[in-house]
Amino acid sequence: MLNIKYIKKYKNYVIKSLKLRKFKNKNIINKILLLYNKINKKNIILNKYLNILKNNYKNKNLIIKKKNYKNINIIKIKKKKIKNIINNLKNKYLKYLIKVPNILNKKYFLKKNNNNKIIYNNYKNIKNKIKKKKYLSHIELSKKYDIFETKISSKISGTGFVIYYGLGLLLYNSLVRFLLSYNNKKGYKEYILPYLVNKNSIYGTGQFPDKKNQVYNIKKDNLYLIPTGEVPLVNFYSNKIFNYKDLPIKSQTYTQCFRREAGSYGKKVKGLNRLHQFGKVEIIEISDNNSNIRLNKMLKHIKNVLKLLKLYFRIKLLSSEKIGITSSITYDFEVYSFGQKKWLEVSSLSNCLNYQSNELKIYYYNKSNKKELCNTLNGSCISIPRLLLCIIEMYQNNNGIKIPKVLIPYYKNNYE
Repeated sequence: MLNIKYIKKYKNYVIKSLKLRKFKNKNIINKILLLYNKINKKNIILNKYLNILKNNYKNKNLIIKKKNYKNINIIKIKKKKIKNIINNLKNKYLKYLIKVPNILNKKYFLKKNNNNKIIYNNYKNIKNKIKKKKYLSHIELSKKYDIFETKISSKISGTGFVIYYGLGLLLYNSLVRFLLSYNNKKGYKEYILPYLVNKNSIYGTGQFPDKKNQVYNIKKDNLYLIPTGEVPLVNFYSNKIFNYKDLPIKSQTYTQCFRREAGSYGKKVKGLNRLHQFGKVEIIEISDNNSNIRLNKMLKHIKNVLKLLKLYFRIKLLSSEKIGITSSITYDFEVYSFGQKKWLEVSSLSNCLNYQSNELKIYYYNKSNKKELCNTLNGSCISIPRLLLCIIEMYQNNNGIKIPKVLIPYYKNNYE
């Protein structure tokens, strides 16, 4: 959540940011500041009561008159009442604060950047390429070459699930191993993490309340299936303090991700386009407050992955209205699906500034040895099913499906 000190210091900037996001509750910042001031005033009164009780405790061996006993009991009752008032105020305060999205990057304060904007593309000759031959969709290719199965998986689990086998399984494994290997060479340390997390972890990374309807909840155990590897990976660093010399911390994980995708299914959503369970490689960085430098480096990193796979792709700067609550700026990477003749998002890269670290208490000591909140950045690198479908559609030929050159070493050694 947003740091209250930042809200107080840059109130007008925060309000402008909310307007650009078209945030509905216009008076929320004033409500938060009013409650924050009330809590502080009540805390001053509470501290007075605590000091009186503390002094009384120190002098407990002295002979105290009966009147003093009554006074102490009255103070104890008052202390209890004021604590309840503070707790009620805090609950209201946090309910408002958790709804407030992150501060937007300065780029969004330029009028020309308020809509989705393509900042990079490599598809100058894509129209000529499409005209040269007919491209089958990944669903047609799967029937032809044994890649994946959705009918059997729907019997097992329902719609929105998939089974990989044959060529699909080999390509899937090759993609995962290639991505993990490439990230590792660039300094991203790998972790295998839990797929089930508690409520604090979900709130800590801002999945709630923003994406509450999309997350699977196991009510009996009060646990949640992860919607993205970002959740356990960022939480791994909660309650830690780093030295500025050790930053950035670069990490990665491959996980299965689980999303309800409520209301998103229909005739147009078939095959591997949108699933309830899907594999994804996630990269994150824990940075100092110069995190936009790290964001640009992560942007180049994901761009290089798609270049190595020789896919047609574009990068979009998402509009101020479409980015998530935790993000200050988001870039989407979209790969062209030749069989479906449309663009599919395969990766999303965001700078969350100190929005997550404020809740998770991730700090660092700066050059002046002062404690500051870290910044967190995350990027999907990459959603495997959509990447897989774009590869098989683009690399199809009359003899089958060509394996991208960069995947051949991983494809050959699948079972060695």
